[in-house]
Amino acid sequence: MALPLEDYAIIGDTQTAALVGRDGSIDWLCLPRFDAPACFAALLGTHNHGRWLIAPAGGGRAVSRRYLEDSLVLCQEFETRAGRMRVIDFMPPRDREPDLVRLIEGVQGSVTVEMELVIRFDYGSIVPWVRSMDGRLFAIGGPDALSLWPGVATEGRDLTTHATFEVRAGEQVTFVLAWHPSHEELQNPAPDAAKALTDTLSWWRDWTRHCTYQGPWREQVLRSLVTLKALTYAPTGGIVAAPTTSLPEKLGGVRNWDYRYCWIRDATFTLFALSIGGYLEEAAAWRNWLLRAVAGDPADLQILYGPAGERRLPELELPWLPGYEESRPVRVGNAASGQLQLDVYGEMMDVLDVARRAGLPPDRDAWALQKAMLRHLEKIWRAPDEGIWEVRGPRRHFTHSKVMAWVAFDRAVTAAEEAGLDGPADRWRALRAEIHDEVCSRGFDVGLNAFTQYYGSRIPDASLLMIPLVGFLPARDPRVAGTVALVERGLLRDGFVHRYPIEERQQEVDGLPAGEGTFLPCSFWLADNYVLAGRYDEARALFERLVGVANDVGLLAEEYDVGARRLVGNFPQAFSHVGLVNTARNLARAHGPAESRGEGRGAVPKA
Repeated sequence: MALPLEDYAIIGDTQTAALVGRDGSIDWLCLPRFDAPACFAALLGTHNHGRWLIAPAGGGRAVSRRYLEDSLVLCQEFETRAGRMRVIDFMPPRDREPDLVRLIEGVQGSVTVEMELVIRFDYGSIVPWVRSMDGRLFAIGGPDALSLWPGVATEGRDLTTHATFEVRAGEQVTFVLAWHPSHEELQNPAPDAAKALTDTLSWWRDWTRHCTYQGPWREQVLRSLVTLKALTYAPTGGIVAAPTTSLPEKLGGVRNWDYRYCWIRDATFTLFALSIGGYLEEAAAWRNWLLRAVAGDPADLQILYGPAGERRLPELELPWLPGYEESRPVRVGNAASGQLQLDVYGEMMDVLDVARRAGLPPDRDAWALQKAMLRHLEKIWRAPDEGIWEVRGPRRHFTHSKVMAWVAFDRAVTAAEEAGLDGPADRWRALRAEIHDEVCSRGFDVGLNAFTQYYGSRIPDASLLMIPLVGFLPARDPRVAGTVALVERGLLRDGFVHRYPIEERQQEVDGLPAGEGTFLPCSFWLADNYVLAGRYDEARALFERLVGVANDVGLLAEEYDVGARRLVGNFPQAFSHVGLVNTARNLARAHGPAESRGEGRGAVPKA
């Protein structure tokens, strides 16, 4: 059985990522990129579905672990009665083939080490053909090939590669695993492990030294920024929501989705957070990715794409995988790619506005794309949609979707007025006013004194906490205060915020059986609302509670199960780390004052 999510750490090369357990087992790895079929899928099954274990013989968990410097190089230490050793795991940033390096170092005494490599291509379904060639092991299955350069002698047993060896204080043993297409020869030789470690640390050091955030909680903010960078797909600039699929929103439940794709919304939030840290290069790369991904008819805009901009992401179930803690089905692909979600137009316009204000030069092609999107949004904003939560029930007039349509035209007006970009600003102003009036009349329930999930409903929804954050209404507006109060009454559980009611109303809302954890970004949004309303002590307390559910190496999943006190959902989750960065910044500016995404748009965001 896989470990609790808290016991995993991520390593990666900004093209794919692996999850390394505290027990020394790599239980998840997709090669050569985030959305490729996994060659280690024990996370969603058993060790027979693929894993790579290096640990003291007889098992045991690391007594300590940390990332070296501000990098994605993981160091875990194991202790036995006879001695102590460390395992350093990392993936060097690469141009072509991906490498995974594991260094075993003796620290004290002598430790007997066990290595077990179980390669199973295509999500655990293909047992490869393995042979020895020129001092390396070569595994091939279908389109995939892996080469292992072992630092000690190995043997094959029960379709598994084994090794048992001693490591004494001062000694080092290395293993290098590299992927390449099975029809090609491996282009690069095995890297020098020591040099690869030095180069990888240097690469991350160069990246993190550009971070401009100097406020409180800098360590947590920088770790979140490193995690967000790890989720960027370097060749194209796309940003995936998470490196995993089918980690359940409720243990044993069915809400198991594939998040290894680029949601426009999530990428937009991510770029906003990276801009806070001063990373404009990522913003420019994402803008270029967006231009390529959505090129064509604006009516064909999808809410998510593959890392290189792929549009066809058919959703399949993998029945041979039992799922994380028996949470079925295991899914790959995502049918939500075909949904209509009006809010993505507002998110796209907003992040490009933020990037421009932060110093990213205007781009003629990007502005032409934005105007085309606005022309299409002008035709469709009155239509019902599936909303931010990707409901698989009926389309509705979701209030948050209409608010974000307002954002799209608001940012267009700002671009015309402040940046002098061309466009029908008068028409955009009229549309902005029309949408604002409609939302305030149809999305607001006078009896509840609050905005509700969709027109005519009485259901609270945490997405409405975005209303002051995007500048639709001031945080101190009585209607906003009433909405916050409704969220507190109806969605706040044990100090964390649910997306919407999760008991008797959930299946009615989204068509699936009830059951999920608290969605961590929503709790960060509530903290942001507290800051903007001047409720600083409550904001800080909520933020510190959220930071407290991160694991020991600073990683957050999508959700938190307050009953089980466990992280749930795909891991690590970009959206959650974005929330941490944004709320830390708001708290840092709380007496400065705090600034919503919709206020002060003439100024460059500052840390």
